Amino acid sequence: MANRRGTILAGGEGKRLRPLTYVTNKSLLPVFDRPMVTYPLDTLKKSGVDNVCIVTGEDHLEDFIRFLEVYARPELTLTYRVQNKPRGTAHALLQTEEFFGKEKVVVILADNVFSSAEIPGGAFTDKYAYIFVKESDNPSLFGVVELDKDDKVISIEEKPENPKSKFVLTGLYIYPNDVFKRIRQLKESPRGELELTDVNKEYMNDGLLRVVMVEGFWSDVGSFDSLLKASEYYAKLRKT
Repeated sequence: MANRRGTILAGGEGKRLRPLTYVTNKSLLPVFDRPMVTYPLDTLKKSGVDNVCIVTGEDHLEDFIRFLEVYARPELTLTYRVQNKPRGTAHALLQTEEFFGKEKVVVILADNVFSSAEIPGGAFTDKYAYIFVKESDNPSLFGVVELDKDDKVISIEEKPENPKSKFVLTGLYIYPNDVFKRIRQLKESPRGELELTDVNKEYMNDGLLRVVMVEGFWSDVGSFDSLLKASEYYAKLRKT
C-alpha cells in the first residue's frame, strides 16, 4: 500500500557516544559501512512506508538533508522537522502532528537497528497502539514490559533495578492519531522530558496496547559497545 507515513526520531545529545557526538548527530555515525539512520529508514521502507519525516536538532539538520537526499531512493518522500531542545522522544514526536494529519502514526527511533521487524497489516488502520518488544539478557538497561499469559501488557517500567520480565521495548511504535492529544496532556518525567514510555502506559491503561515480538537481530545503538556489536553483526552479514 502506498502513501503510508512514518517518522524517524533522530534528536538527542548522544552523551554516551561522546566525543564523537560533539561533531555530529549520533544517528549519522557509521554502523559498519553506512550511517546508522539508514537502518531505521530501511525498516520503514520494508513495511511499506514511503513518506518519511526526520525529526532532529537544528545543529545537524543540514547534515541529514545533505546525506539523505543522496541515499534515499526515488520512491521515498522525505520531510524534516526540527526539535529545538532535547525535551524527550514524545516531544520530538509532537513536531510531526501536521505531517501525519489524520493517519496512524508509525515511529522508529533513529538509533534502533533491526534485521527485520514485521508490522501487522491491520496496525496501519485499527484503533490500537503497538509496541515492538524483544527478549534481552540485560533488561534493566531498557523499558521493561511485563506480559500476562495471553501476552497482554500489564506493566511497563523504565530501566528498573529489579525487572519483572526479560522483554524490553525496542524503538518501534505505532499509535492512533490521538497520540498527539495524549502527549500534550503528559507530565514531564523526572528528567524534565516527555517520554514515549508514558504514552505507552496511557494506551495500556485504556486497554488499547498490543505487543509485537521482534524476531532476529535488534540493537539500541546508544553506546560504544552496542555500536561495535551492531557493526560486527552487519560486517559478518555482508561477508556471507
